[in-house]
Amino acid sequence: MATAARGGRKARPAGTGGELVARFEVRYLRFLDERGEWVAEPPAELLDPELQLRNYRDMLLLRRFDHKVLMLHRTGRMGTYPGTMGQEAVGVGMARPLTERDVLVPYYRSATDLYVRGAALHEILLYWMGDERGSDFKAPHMKHDFPIPICIGSQLPQAAGVATAIKLRGEQGRAVLTAVGDGGTSQGDFYETLNVAGAWNLPLVIVINNNRWALTEPTCAQTACQTLAQKAVAGGFEGIQVDGNDIFAVQAAVAAALDKARRGQGPTLIEALTYRLCAHTTIDNAARYVPKEELEAANAAEPLVRLRRWLQNQGILDDRLEAKLENEIKDEIEQEVELALNTPLPPPEAMFDYLYAELPEKLWPQRAEVIARERGTGDA
Repeated sequence: MATAARGGRKARPAGTGGELVARFEVRYLRFLDERGEWVAEPPAELLDPELQLRNYRDMLLLRRFDHKVLMLHRTGRMGTYPGTMGQEAVGVGMARPLTERDVLVPYYRSATDLYVRGAALHEILLYWMGDERGSDFKAPHMKHDFPIPICIGSQLPQAAGVATAIKLRGEQGRAVLTAVGDGGTSQGDFYETLNVAGAWNLPLVIVINNNRWALTEPTCAQTACQTLAQKAVAGGFEGIQVDGNDIFAVQAAVAAALDKARRGQGPTLIEALTYRLCAHTTIDNAARYVPKEELEAANAAEPLVRLRRWLQNQGILDDRLEAKLENEIKDEIEQEVELALNTPLPPPEAMFDYLYAELPEKLWPQRAEVIARERGTGDA
């Protein structure tokens, strides 16, 4: 006689193998094609001209910011930086639907979403110049958001932890948004997060920025899966794939997923298909491994040109407004760069003072030695 399986699932009778017991689908979402023309009708609220002009300005600013950071690196004024060129629609589109009550848990390639969320460019620069104060975001609504991480995938279980706290506290109307690169989906942290998110029905949205390269490794060498979105199946929740170069698709998918999470209806995994048009970081040379013809095809489908064409076709953007935006963006970037470069360095003992809530006693002598050496007074 059949008995009920654990979790309330009905046990299948023995000896009836071979029957279909489950079926799963992954939906693909796209509204705007490479020519800036509709292939499907987006949600009406996304057609607001002011919203899309704002999206375009942010994407353009972050494109120009990438170039400026590369120049700073080449002139020795800052260290390694992971660019977002070609991937701007993912970060801008995912951050735009966040409310002040939500929590953003970024990853290392999150300059776009952090900026849209409210972080200043000089804060982002400070962090990548080695100053941890860059993650002390001054925007009031970012007080619950997490700092920029470096370890691949480490932000995912942290995001699940925040989502768990929100659920345990019964804080309705709040959700957690986090992101990961395609390379990060090969980490154990990713699978553990999927498992707990599904098992506990957490208010969590995970966006995969599938830019097709994990450093020098293509996505096809990392997984045999047809999509990365289907990995949500193992967690027991919804996974969808979107055109990551279509700002309308990214924003619509994330907005719907966040709304679902806020209503207590569980997590969502969103795979955003895009392409990394820059090197992995400023110390990488992507020309060594990216096929030229593949890069050319990706440039033809990139998000900034796509949105620009739509705005021009709608009569929202013309050459005069484009020039105005370029001038505003240049001024903002220059001001933020100067602010970052002229920020006094923190004292060396800051690495002790802000690492622990209470410094362990065994580290007291090390802190004293660092201070003594900085002041030139010899050993502590």
